[in-house]
Amino acid sequence: MTRSARPPLWREARLGLEAAALLRDPVLRGEGLRDGRGRPVMLIPGFLAGDSSLGPMGGWLKRAGYRTTRSGMRANVGCSGAMMKGLEERLDRVAGEQGMRAVLIGQSRGGALAKVLAVRRPDLVCGLVTLGSPQVEPLAVHPLVRLQLQAVGTLGTLGAPGLFRRSCIEGECCAAFWEELAGPLPGGIGCVSVYSKSDGIVDWRACLDPCADEHVEIRASHLGMAVSPAAWRAVATALDRFARAEARRRKPPARARRLRRAA
Repeated sequence: MTRSARPPLWREARLGLEAAALLRDPVLRGEGLRDGRGRPVMLIPGFLAGDSSLGPMGGWLKRAGYRTTRSGMRANVGCSGAMMKGLEERLDRVAGEQGMRAVLIGQSRGGALAKVLAVRRPDLVCGLVTLGSPQVEPLAVHPLVRLQLQAVGTLGTLGAPGLFRRSCIEGECCAAFWEELAGPLPGGIGCVSVYSKSDGIVDWRACLDPCADEHVEIRASHLGMAVSPAAWRAVATALDRFARAEARRRKPPARARRLRRAA
């Protein structure tokens, strides 16, 4: 992986077509999505985006019976290290209310935040789905997007509130974050990485995190993954798999069941 890779940014112009395709697709009406039974799901948006970017997916999951919660971001431009506290508090609240571990869904930079959140709180997370998240090389993005990153970092360094700073790349505030992002996930947490070779912003190879249980290739633009029928189907499949794995984990061993029946 090299930072010189240049994804085809022009493909992001397909976002409107992808949204229109979703309106015609039966997945929008719940095809392939099982009853959530109150299972908690947290959705975390990508760089420069806010919670509204994943609003359609959140509504889809809520209609199917999932207990969804947002990240609380108007725009994902803050210091990664500083944002983790708020995310953890929201996760703790929704998982505690439902009495079960949550699934995290993160798009782009949101996937990095989701992974680190899972590393830090495996007691609250049973699985995560990343959508176009360059976990292997976070800066493997189109040069124009890197310019946006640099602009935000410069403004943050100059003192603009709520923005990450240049020092967040190599400074102490995010040192633990970058270490945890590059490391493995704790045992018992499933991970599905959704990527697209048609991604116009992120080099798709940067999405192939080796700690993921499964890499799912779809055809979609980077921004379009939030409304891509293929991405939604990948999410539905992952949620079902995580639910089954969690049911097995919570089920008492056979010997304990026999003793309980004998008693």
